[in-house]
Amino acid sequence: MTAGTRKTTSRAKAGVRSEPADKQYYSRAVAKALQVLDLLSAASQPMSLHEMASLVKLTKTSLFRLLYTLESEGAVDKDAGGRYTLKANPAKQAARVHLEKVLELGSAQLRDLVREFRETASLAFLFDNHIEVIAVVESPQIVRMGNTVGRILQPHASSLGKCITAFQREERREHLIRSYGINAITPQTIVDEQALHAELEQIRLKGFGLDRAETCSDGFCFGAPILAPEGNAVGAISVSLPRQRLGAQSAQQKLIDSVKRAAGAVSAGLAKPRL
Repeated sequence: MTAGTRKTTSRAKAGVRSEPADKQYYSRAVAKALQVLDLLSAASQPMSLHEMASLVKLTKTSLFRLLYTLESEGAVDKDAGGRYTLKANPAKQAARVHLEKVLELGSAQLRDLVREFRETASLAFLFDNHIEVIAVVESPQIVRMGNTVGRILQPHASSLGKCITAFQREERREHLIRSYGINAITPQTIVDEQALHAELEQIRLKGFGLDRAETCSDGFCFGAPILAPEGNAVGAISVSLPRQRLGAQSAQQKLIDSVKRAAGAVSAGLAKPRL
């Protein structure tokens, strides 16, 4: 794609939304507003009234009235040259900044953990409605626990998922759990709602979470939350190992302490302003 070329989705390019068969309650004005928002969302740079008018099939007068309303309601911005952009969403901007910093700082911590314990270390991040693995450094050992970047994590079973879920406001915590469901993955998976909430409360108190063969038979995972300055978890770090190398309680505590330190280091990094 050449510089200055606008990138638009097929839907936004033509500003097309299908109309319902029953038009009794259909608002064409609302539909056109949604088309304009689609168009601006897909555009790679600000768009003029003239550019948008032909795409959404409105007269300039009608489109100006619509854009004026959207601007007044805080949905779009107009620059000094009269070109329009979709208004930035502060929450999404903050999430994007957190993602970049968590990936940068967290990846370094994963490498340190693997050097120390020779076990697989993973990094997860909370997106709008799901928890996803964003980085993995695998154990150099032949028999090892694996993970995959892009894997969607269970909020009720994995240590990463539980750590992130535990440190959310109640409504978001419940939304994550309801979205995924409380389903058995292994015989050890927590499927009782009361037991799950008790587990999440313990994670909040102790600052770490465990996966005791709850997502993989004979696999154990130790995780800790990465906290934003506001106190909610935006991500988590974990170390996973097979049961055969679990070790004594003292060895497990050493691993927990290191994972908590790694997550704490990333949390501290999130609190520092970018230079």
